Amino acid sequence: MNRAPEGFTLERDLPAGFAAFYTRLHETFTHRQQALAAKRITRLAAAHEQGELPRHLPASPCTQGAWRIEVPSWCQDQRNQMTGPADDAELVVKMLNSGAPGVMLDLEDSMANTWDALQRGVANVHASLAGALTYDDAKRGRTVSIAASTVAIWTRVRGLHLSQAGVMPGGALTSASLFDLALVTYSLDAAQLMHPLGIYIPKSESAEEALWWRDVFQAIAAAKGWPKHFIRCMALVESHPLAFEMEEFLFGLRDHIVGLNLGRWDYMASLIHWNLRNPAWVLPDRNTIPHDVPFFQSLRKLLVNICHSRGALAIGGMTALYPSRADAELNARALAALENDKHNEAACGMDGAWTGHPDQNAIAVAQFPQPNQLSYQHHDLQRYPDLRPVPAGVGRHTMDGTRAASRTAIRYRDGVLRGNGASLLDGYMEDLATDRIYRLMLTQRVLHREQVTIVDRDGAPVLHDDVLLTQVLDQELATLTSAATPEAAATLRLAREQSERMIVNHWHDPV
Repeated sequence: MNRAPEGFTLERDLPAGFAAFYTRLHETFTHRQQALAAKRITRLAAAHEQGELPRHLPASPCTQGAWRIEVPSWCQDQRNQMTGPADDAELVVKMLNSGAPGVMLDLEDSMANTWDALQRGVANVHASLAGALTYDDAKRGRTVSIAASTVAIWTRVRGLHLSQAGVMPGGALTSASLFDLALVTYSLDAAQLMHPLGIYIPKSESAEEALWWRDVFQAIAAAKGWPKHFIRCMALVESHPLAFEMEEFLFGLRDHIVGLNLGRWDYMASLIHWNLRNPAWVLPDRNTIPHDVPFFQSLRKLLVNICHSRGALAIGGMTALYPSRADAELNARALAALENDKHNEAACGMDGAWTGHPDQNAIAVAQFPQPNQLSYQHHDLQRYPDLRPVPAGVGRHTMDGTRAASRTAIRYRDGVLRGNGASLLDGYMEDLATDRIYRLMLTQRVLHREQVTIVDRDGAPVLHDDVLLTQVLDQELATLTSAATPEAAATLRLAREQSERMIVNHWHDPV
């Protein structure tokens, strides 16, 4: 859990007046956040213990009324939203200068959940919104600043499942979402912004949670003297239960929200997590799962239909394979995969997608009609489609996949221990979402070892029990530490221990 430094006080260590501003918000909203987080735990337990999986809600005014969402002119074109950790000033400037119509500055999954990273990230958000962020380009001996543009800037705060420690007197926890929003908004002068404040909402799990965000946005606007609906937002659909409540979620935030985004890697992790007890859901090696696998395609189409029927944007996810300016073969493969992936999303009617590297922007933007496809509908899709089509006959279940998952879990956790929320590993950009996928896949293979066959390169079955998991993690650790310095090896060993503990104990919540 993110904890403020020892001896921290709101009054002394944050801007003058912030303590009073935040205390009022905390007293009003943190207890609601904690109650919503507790409901999530209860629902997941019911899925695992009683098989009570998410389902579509009954028809209601949320789904039957004639309400509409109006997308403002400043964000109607979101054909690509560049995304990256807000605490990396150089990357932030490069994203803002990439020509992408949208940029998402991330205080969540791609950034380490530490106090120092949060403070750097918020400072960079403030400087970006003011157009004042710079970085020193050592290679060229110059300072690079943000170029003038019409880019829409979004800030992703931490999700409702997270708490912030060490801030409130007496040791009380506070909502991490609320704290991030307060840090971002308190010092902002709305008159200096190019467009209304844009917030990205992550990790939602129910339509009820939309009402928390709505009330927080309006409370902050009132405290700042802004118009009631000044804060606008987009929201990620990256949990399995929210997939069944998207229209109801939009309804709750209809005065603020402009679109939904299919956060596919978190969604895959959530889908596995909710179906953890079902051997039919033991997923194949991650990188053998096609981007148009039915459980993604059915959700893509439903998200497009719901969003467009209400006037909201439908945004696609991130392509994990990353381009490389040092490796021509990898670069060509990555850009070809990107084009294919984004073309599929555009063909599904989406209005844009995410990328993480400036070299991906032009290709991504070119796949989508300008400025959007808000009139697109899938007329052959049922309103309540099957969102759990079992992935039978998809991909491969191999020992190579087990080893890759083990190796990546260790390397990603090693990056977290060194302060990185996202790491480029073997050509793939890995963050908390993909780390969850790998750990969940290993958990599945051990849990359902009698029902699902994992094969070696000769096609022989390999029983995946706890002993094998330990052996594989040890072998991958030995390879990783063979050329490492003593200090780096010590961090890798700790990463390996933490990863196995999380896998064995089924600690798979997105933290």
